[in-house]
Amino acid sequence: MKTIKYIIACLLSAGTVSCSKNIIELTPDSELTTAQYYKTSKDMDLAVLGIYSAYQSRKPTDYMLLELPSDNLYRSTYTLSAGSEDADNLSITAANPLFNTFWTASYSGIARANAVLDNIDNPTDYKTGQKEQFSGEAKFMRALYYFDLVRMFGDVPKVATILSVSEAQSTPRAPVNEIYDLILSDLKEAVASLPSRTAMAKGRTNSAVAAALLGKVYVYRKDWANAKTYLEMVAAPGYKLLPLFSNIWKLENEDNDEMVFAIKYTEGTNGHTLSTAFLPFGGKTGIATSGLESVFPSWDIHKLFDAADTRKATSISEYYKAPTPANAPLNWFPHVSKYEVKHVINSSGLDLPVIRYADIVLLLSEAYYGLNDKAQALTQLNKIRERAFGNTTHIYAAGDIATPENFTDKILLERRLEFAFENERWFDLVRFGRLQTELAFEERGYNQATQTPLKITLQPKDNYKLFPIPQSQIDVYPKDGLTQNPGY
Repeated sequence: MKTIKYIIACLLSAGTVSCSKNIIELTPDSELTTAQYYKTSKDMDLAVLGIYSAYQSRKPTDYMLLELPSDNLYRSTYTLSAGSEDADNLSITAANPLFNTFWTASYSGIARANAVLDNIDNPTDYKTGQKEQFSGEAKFMRALYYFDLVRMFGDVPKVATILSVSEAQSTPRAPVNEIYDLILSDLKEAVASLPSRTAMAKGRTNSAVAAALLGKVYVYRKDWANAKTYLEMVAAPGYKLLPLFSNIWKLENEDNDEMVFAIKYTEGTNGHTLSTAFLPFGGKTGIATSGLESVFPSWDIHKLFDAADTRKATSISEYYKAPTPANAPLNWFPHVSKYEVKHVINSSGLDLPVIRYADIVLLLSEAYYGLNDKAQALTQLNKIRERAFGNTTHIYAAGDIATPENFTDKILLERRLEFAFENERWFDLVRFGRLQTELAFEERGYNQATQTPLKITLQPKDNYKLFPIPQSQIDVYPKDGLTQNPGY
């Protein structure tokens, strides 16, 4: 009997994740065998849901690598997560355990997708279209995991089937282009085989979601024509910007038309830690009795929000802590409030976005600009501005994006404000070549008494465009079997 190995380099076996809504608890990977599983359509359905659950488990801590090292967040003294201090100070090394956690969680999800695809022909009781749906979901999620990995690490091992331990340990890094070829192939097949939005349960992907991710991948590849084609497909099923930015982030409005794809959570059952992580240590009335106070929003991003920008109040709370002693002035204490909903500590039920329609709009702006259609690029860019300010008084003019440098400035600003604390900032700085210039220093805290920010000098290096391959992964390979990125 052949045991199913959800593994690469010995370390990628994932445990069970307790889930509900549309993500269901699975049998531990180590107990699954081809003789007892993947035999019925129900088995395959549960296995597909397990692919989502791996992402569900990883998602709430992605900010530690994609926001904390950027100029959007800085670490508090309460943060206990190993490796967070080095990430915050741009002291990037291969020994940082945060990289290994991300790597293993991602490859665990890929392994689950591969197990589904390798066994997709086993069941004989599929309903019409069910086999194609499961295959499309597995390929979409595999592409999503690989898109994250290739953007973070560059060349990574290409694993597209179930591997034994020895096979995993002999799988070298594949070139970036080869990984992108797999991503594009998977997503095109997902677009073709997945059902429509209305035919899929909330929290599961559909053909429009696959088109959205495919369009985003093409933007990263600067293939503007294909990007435009697929991004323009996303509006057809009814995805659109909500009139009010604040309504995106309400529990009672989770399955809204702007959430193209979100990972679902249920408070107290399979909730996430993000809402608690950003909350002040003493908690907040009506939200939770305590918080982790892991990070703070930087003054660097705080100062960029115009007073009339409605995104500010949703993203950052102007909170005041009780003073010490009692007769001292109130302590100004801004914190991230985008995920601030009433919740059980460390078990928030707020769904977390992976792709919002606002991303589609801004990516379309880039695609149009790349195709030299500046008028359409401006129209898309201003859709975000109009929603943010509630009117047209703050929209951009043609002269504001007259040159590619001008356009980059504006698109980066809008992406930073629109997707604050949503794990887009680091990737955006890298792909626009602004990592070293934007992160040379960071204004973190702000002294209201003296009206001066606390300015921190950082030393971003050119090789930080790619994160290091986790040393713990290199160590389990044969000598020189898994190479390191330059500069580490």
